[in-house]
Amino acid sequence: MVSPEIPAIEIIKLVSHYGERKILHEIDMTVAQGEIMVIMGGSGSGKSTLLRHLLGLNRPTSGSVKLLGQDITRITAQEMFALRRQMGVSFQGGALFNSMSVAENVALPLREHTELDENTIQIMARMKLEVVNLNGFEDLMPSELSGGMLKRAALARAIALDPRLLFFDEPSAGLDPVASVELDELILNLQEAMGMSIVVVTHELESAFKIADRITVLDQGHILLTGTVEEVRGSDHPRIVSLLQRQPRREEIDGDAYLQRLTRELA
Repeated sequence: MVSPEIPAIEIIKLVSHYGERKILHEIDMTVAQGEIMVIMGGSGSGKSTLLRHLLGLNRPTSGSVKLLGQDITRITAQEMFALRRQMGVSFQGGALFNSMSVAENVALPLREHTELDENTIQIMARMKLEVVNLNGFEDLMPSELSGGMLKRAALARAIALDPRLLFFDEPSAGLDPVASVELDELILNLQEAMGMSIVVVTHELESAFKIADRITVLDQGHILLTGTVEEVRGSDHPRIVSLLQRQPRREEIDGDAYLQRLTRELA
């Protein structure tokens, strides 16, 4: 049992590269236990890369990532496997297996990570589907679901093992306004009912402002601000103002530097 004083997530001086390109620049971020942290930023800001580090899919150039007190840059593969049992992930496209029914998708983590009997697994899968308001749809295939139902089915699978950490990648992407609001309510209900620590990567401002306890704003691999919804709304940082007002980035171009960049490979 992790002490409630230990953060659910603690990132210290995280640096990440893709080849020679530096993507994340000494990122520091803490998520308290039971908190909903929303990560926002424009395209290319580093949101997805940061999420991959949180999931242990990328290894950093330097720095550390601690989940529930364990530094995932230092633990063994076996320890990481055990830690992932306490993590749930809801991917942007749902990532359900098309050859399995909805119930079979939700039951998969239970079959892989527990020794429960089949009847108990089926009951628990139905329970999770009821949590996301999909009771009665367990026998349908993913291709038979609407976009909003797919997201909820993916969420049911993500919480199958009652994780302590829950990660969302663009949960509202592609949803109509009603389905988006319903998913926001589900996220809030899960936090209240299960006490999960939740990280949401999104560019949907309305959703972010509704569900977040705090928001981290990224820009070109740097954290511009981590604060409450009110603090983000009230920020006078030009990039944050542009993001909130959906203004395009405008950059001054140095003609000589631009020409050197285009011709350096030809030299």
